[in-house]
Amino acid sequence: MKKPLSKSQCVCIVLLWAALCYYVLITVPRIDGPVVLTLAMSAALVFIPVVKSLKKR
Repeated sequence: MKKPLSKSQCVCIVLLWAALCYYVLITVPRIDGPVVLTLAMSAALVFIPVVKSLKKR
């Protein structure tokens, strides 16, 4: 059984994900479907475990 993430870990993960999204959005020549789909999938991969961890507390 895994321990739930602490609040500081959740904040750190979300901030790192936001920084990565910002970097992708400013470096991509144009924002099209694959970029949006990739960002949406990465958001799901980040926020589902964070929300589950926060609900366990």
